Amino acid sequence: MKALIQRVKKASVSVDGKTVGSCKTGFMILFCAVDGDEYEDIALLARKTVNLRVFRDENDKMNKSVLDIGGEILCVSQFTLAADTKKGNRPSFIKAMAPDTASKYYDDYCGALKKLGVKKVEKGIFGADMEVSILNDGPVTVMLDTDIWK
Repeated sequence: MKALIQRVKKASVSVDGKTVGSCKTGFMILFCAVDGDEYEDIALLARKTVNLRVFRDENDKMNKSVLDIGGEILCVSQFTLAADTKKGNRPSFIKAMAPDTASKYYDDYCGALKKLGVKKVEKGIFGADMEVSILNDGPVTVMLDTDIWK
């Protein structure tokens, strides 16, 4: 399971020209479930996400989490994070989890972020053709991957 986390001042996602999700200061997350992920990985990834200390403290050090600052989250499903580019120039997405299961994992990951104390968690529409607007802060971008922690 992968989460590409970007620290943002604001972000939004739209489908067919209509905004379906947005956030202010916090995280814009691209989420991907891959074959072999286990349901238990959701809780681990959510804990790592909300406790990731990448926001500035009073000494200008990255010491605060999204919970510490009362930040918001916009999470968008992104199966292309499962891209395999070892052979040739056209990525293979065969490692991406089947959509029916991946959709549940995505919903449950977003729910876990809320349960851990993030007050506002908004989402894109799973499987839709989306346009994402991001005002990065820093920029700070961190990849979390549950495979690394196993």
